[in-house]
Amino acid sequence: MWVILILIALALYAIYLYNHLITLRNRVDNAWAQIDIQLKRRYDLIPNLVETVKAYAAHEKEIFEKVTELRYRAMSARGVSDASQANNELTQALRTLFAVAEAYPELKANQNFLSLQEELTNTENKIAFSRQFYNDVVLEFNRAIEVFPTNIIARWMNLTPKVYYQVPEEERGPIKVQF
Repeated sequence: MWVILILIALALYAIYLYNHLITLRNRVDNAWAQIDIQLKRRYDLIPNLVETVKAYAAHEKEIFEKVTELRYRAMSARGVSDASQANNELTQALRTLFAVAEAYPELKANQNFLSLQEELTNTENKIAFSRQFYNDVVLEFNRAIEVFPTNIIARWMNLTPKVYYQVPEEERGPIKVQF
């Protein structure tokens, strides 16, 4: 009788662990989807921003082409590592685009440009939050599949650690301000 109760308790505990791992895996997938949503919003804003700046700085063709190319690469990236790298490069190109805009006082005063810049800034903040949330969920998932006893269930389910959204080395150092 006790043996049956213990076996039932163990089976229920195994079911609980299995469901917990499924929940964590789904949370990681959902967190990535949230990043994807914000990135899509960013990709939609970029062409409008580029066109607005183009009207004022037509001779800055190289930066427009670079932003457009990096936008395409970021949109077609597959997996967390590729998306992370492509979007970090796009972020650098957008910083250059805004630096170009600084050289044109009429552009800085243009209401359309200011509105697009504000929208992009808000989107960048949402992307940063979504990345942080994603990494928090990945941490929770990875920890769960590595600790006993869930690691036994995770191995049985063929679960492997998820990849963190990484910041490139060049962005980890101090920011250089030049006048």
